[in-house]
Amino acid sequence: MTLVLNVSNHLIDNAESLAEEIVDGVLHNMKLKIPQWEKEQAITMYIEFINFLGNSLFIEEEEVPQTLIEWSKRNAARQVSPEGKISKIMVRYPPTRDIFTDIITNISIEFGLSLKDHSFIIKRINNMLDISLNETVFAFERLSDEYREETQRELAELSAPIVLIKEGTAVLPFIGIIDSYRASYIMEKVVPKIADLQLNYVIADFSGILKIDIDIARHLHQIGQMLDLLGIQTFTTGLRPELAQTVVNSGINMSKITTFANVKQALESIK
Repeated sequence: MTLVLNVSNHLIDNAESLAEEIVDGVLHNMKLKIPQWEKEQAITMYIEFINFLGNSLFIEEEEVPQTLIEWSKRNAARQVSPEGKISKIMVRYPPTRDIFTDIITNISIEFGLSLKDHSFIIKRINNMLDISLNETVFAFERLSDEYREETQRELAELSAPIVLIKEGTAVLPFIGIIDSYRASYIMEKVVPKIADLQLNYVIADFSGILKIDIDIARHLHQIGQMLDLLGIQTFTTGLRPELAQTVVNSGINMSKITTFANVKQALESIK
């Protein structure tokens, strides 16, 4: 127990130099360059990590410092982007384990620790690193889901803007790929906005649509029916042959849809 106490005191007394050794070792082994602020943040975290480790050698429960959890979450947050990859963070854990193992092995030899005590410390370190890794992955998945939902919502807003042309008349240009999420968004968010504008005519322009499937065609037809129920006359423009074929295949009766080649023609029909 005295030998473990000596190791505990050594870890606490030398936490800063050991933290710097760990961070420098990982960066060197991976040939990795990071901003100075990120390096300092990592050193600060490992100082607390080592202090916590030193103090925990006499505690049976395996816990981790909150700083480690927050640091892991921040690492995940920095990777949440269209190009971000969680693997950039995960690949740092194996060399970190190796360096920790080498440091603790040298300390164990220096203080004459038994193999059992040495193994105990290594297991505790690995447990802390495993929790950090799990927190990083969980945070990345949660933040990525939130990012995708926000991006999807923003794209849905852009996919069907309401463009006022003149009093009582607006163009609803569908842009990009209309999927089930965007179709639902148009139904739930865009149609109420159209109703609030007290329009008489809406020109649904499909010239910016890349493709639609049969289910989406039915969704869009339902949107047109909702506008009709609101007393708003709907015209369809820009329906290319391949899109028209999809509409026909969906079972929608085209004879009940007022169509024009383009927005200009639709506007000219409105007196």
